[in-house]
Amino acid sequence: MSQQVYLDGQLVPAEEAKVSVFDHGLLYGDGVFEGIRVYGRNVFLLEEHVERLYESALAIRLEIPISPSAMITAVEETVAANNIDDGYVRLLVTRGAGTLGLDPRRTSNPQVVIIAATIALYPPEIYEDGMPLVTASTIRNHPAAINPRIKSLNYLNNILAKIEGTDAGFVEALMLNHRGEVAECTGDNVFIVRDRILKTPSADAGILEGITRNAVIELARESGKTVQEVALTRHDIFTADECFLTGTAAEVIAVISLDGRVIGSGKPGPITRELMQKFRDLTRGK
Repeated sequence: MSQQVYLDGQLVPAEEAKVSVFDHGLLYGDGVFEGIRVYGRNVFLLEEHVERLYESALAIRLEIPISPSAMITAVEETVAANNIDDGYVRLLVTRGAGTLGLDPRRTSNPQVVIIAATIALYPPEIYEDGMPLVTASTIRNHPAAINPRIKSLNYLNNILAKIEGTDAGFVEALMLNHRGEVAECTGDNVFIVRDRILKTPSADAGILEGITRNAVIELARESGKTVQEVALTRHDIFTADECFLTGTAAEVIAVISLDGRVIGSGKPGPITRELMQKFRDLTRGK
């Protein structure tokens, strides 16, 4: 059976899933999206992702044509139709087709698109050995220009930083904010461990407040660890005992160096490994 894509209220074969070339999602990146993991046929933290999708849409004054409960049902039906056991869902809403020009009032029929597929993760050895990072010169969008908490279809800011990282031979890159503080990576949130205290940038650092990030914070606090959401600089990462990233695709993954400087022992630390296991237990139902 061919892959089925949810489009405009129905499931259609992937090769028939098309939107207008006049859709402002294509022309201007005008829309919102979520990336969601599927574990054992269960869509992980689906309600939280849908809530954030609608919050992002509200922030850009995009009216999603179906209710949150209907969206949840549509995601679950798309996953089931594609027989996804462990995989990934890309959920997006475009502004809809309109005239050439920026005015969203000249658009109509916002498109809801749901794609459920398998996912290519980082290689297993990176989870075992950790990953090196490089700092990108591209900073996070200034929050007074585009609020980074809006998960919009215009991801060029992250893409430019990603290009810097891959050009330098790294699979992920660290992004700073307009104040020179640590914000996040191109697709993941950042944590450090110092004296057994976890620290991560707060929302006002210009980050997207990740669903996985929040789940890991909760796991850490449930196990008695202190988690602080504070301003961080590269100095804090250089001098940390441990560093790790969280994200929908990455899950929890150790960082062993930044810009060629070894972090801690240069290997995934004990707290990172503990949280990696706790997250696996949570998502795999143990």
